[in-house]
Amino acid sequence: MQFKDYYEVLGVAKDASPDDIKRAYRKLARKYHPDVSKEPEAESRFKEVGEAYETLKDPEKRAAYDQLGAGYAHGEEFRPPPGWGQGDFAGGFGDGRTGSYAGGFESADFESAEAFSDFFESLFGARRRPAGGFAGGAPSSRDGEDVNARIAVTLEEAFAGAQRQLALDVSERGEDGLPRRRRKTLRVNIPKGVTAGQRIRLEGQGNPGLGPGARPGDLYLEVELVPHRRFTADRGDIHADLPLAPWEAVLGASVPVTTLGGTVDLKVPPGARTGQRLRLKGRGLPGKTPGDHYVTLRVMTPPDPDAATRNLYEQLRDTEAFDPRAEEVRS
Repeated sequence: MQFKDYYEVLGVAKDASPDDIKRAYRKLARKYHPDVSKEPEAESRFKEVGEAYETLKDPEKRAAYDQLGAGYAHGEEFRPPPGWGQGDFAGGFGDGRTGSYAGGFESADFESAEAFSDFFESLFGARRRPAGGFAGGAPSSRDGEDVNARIAVTLEEAFAGAQRQLALDVSERGEDGLPRRRRKTLRVNIPKGVTAGQRIRLEGQGNPGLGPGARPGDLYLEVELVPHRRFTADRGDIHADLPLAPWEAVLGASVPVTTLGGTVDLKVPPGARTGQRLRLKGRGLPGKTPGDHYVTLRVMTPPDPDAATRNLYEQLRDTEAFDPRAEEVRS
């Protein structure tokens, strides 16, 4: 039979930490899961990935595998030493210690009767698991994995909170113990003040568990804020432009400003200029510390002035000594 390099299967280094191994397994299991994958040979790759994780996640089996597989390359012809595999993991470690493993196999997502390869069984003496998730006739339990999805939220919903109905394709187990997909409608409460990247947790709405007493995973919805025609959000702060007439900028004015919470009056100081930013404290998204609403001033000129307006501008030109480019000359 051919040697299986489980580290190569998972794409991790031989000194990879348990967390690295777990992350690699989850990523590949999602990629090759037969229910969702369109990859060639997804089912066989899914089983191979699960078998590799079943070996490397367990310190005792990993140590035995490392000892026995030293010097072998993936795909190389392999034969276990004489006496190895008689009983449950009873071949020893090669240094005089006797191994013993009889705890069953509970973590890989193997749902078919062909769960473990001949190579795996030659190392650990495992019996094949029947459909439904049982090893050696004894039921094993595994909590369901969490599921991550995204939800698009408008700024108005983020400000006021909302209730939404969300249709998702979810995984569940049929009476035969095999996974299947179905469409499920969930009611989601969007809390006030949610920001981009924040996650909303729906307890128990993830993937189902396997075996007696297993708990389902949770569903995590990552918030994506829908682009707004007027506002942009930076965490809890809201930003917008505020157009001003030239006389408002020169003389100062009380100007109505539209915010997510309604219209408020903003006092613009005399001598305001384009690019200047003013703040409306606490008028952003709600929260323990509410965000602010910032306006960036944009001084606008009349697009098509009539004769009287032009005359006023000409008088201003002839009497005002202000030179907006003088600062550039000095610098």
